[in-house]
Amino acid sequence: MKIIIDTAEQTLVCEDLSGRQTLALYSEEAFDILSRQWLRVGWNQRYSYSFTWMGRPIIQLPEDILRIQEVIYRVKPDVIVETGVAHGGSLIFYASLCELMKRGRVIGIDVEIRAPNRAAIEADPLAGRITLIEGSSIASETVASVRSLVKAGEKALVILDSNHSKDHVRRELEAYHPLVPPGSYIVAADGIMADLFDVPRGKPGWREDNPASAAREFAARHPEFVIEQPGRLFGEIGGLTRNVTYWPGAFLKRW
Repeated sequence: MKIIIDTAEQTLVCEDLSGRQTLALYSEEAFDILSRQWLRVGWNQRYSYSFTWMGRPIIQLPEDILRIQEVIYRVKPDVIVETGVAHGGSLIFYASLCELMKRGRVIGIDVEIRAPNRAAIEADPLAGRITLIEGSSIASETVASVRSLVKAGEKALVILDSNHSKDHVRRELEAYHPLVPPGSYIVAADGIMADLFDVPRGKPGWREDNPASAAREFAARHPEFVIEQPGRLFGEIGGLTRNVTYWPGAFLKRW
């Protein structure tokens, strides 16, 4: 696609195999096109690696963090399960939300929790709300450990952010969805991979091998779950409806 921005004429011109289209620069359609390309360039340049939460690298797009905060506030889960710990910033973020709401705890799972990251997480003032489990998120013993930590009747919200291959996410979805009660979510993060197959740091196989593909197939097999972008809590935003996100098609809500 070729994009031509003319700030003097206030137009955005798109050219691709289907033809040429001229849009008003200051329009919802132009915003969507520019946002998509901004996301692709920003991902390739590791933009999300520039953020921390309470001193720990969080490696998330700020919009995604704010959107998941809205969901957590609305659902008010007793337990947040996250696969993929990395530096621990997102675990600390979720734990801080639990602290503010005066309810909830976090379980973090990773195939390898590096010693400096574990030490920093365990030394954090919110460590009392965090349980770390080291092991593959799809290993039977890991899944059993997580399930043993979620009590009967507790409301869990699950965020899958470890290995992003379609097969791995599919297996995580099958393993952890029983923890999610009606009204809560299991979230397959980083579906943007489907749109990154042709960027310099991307891989051609990502076009199909990505979390969003796994989420769609899971929803087809499990009609009790539906892919649904959570509604926004604040409505003074005009006609914009799409999120600027690394997590398209991520939110699977249980009905």
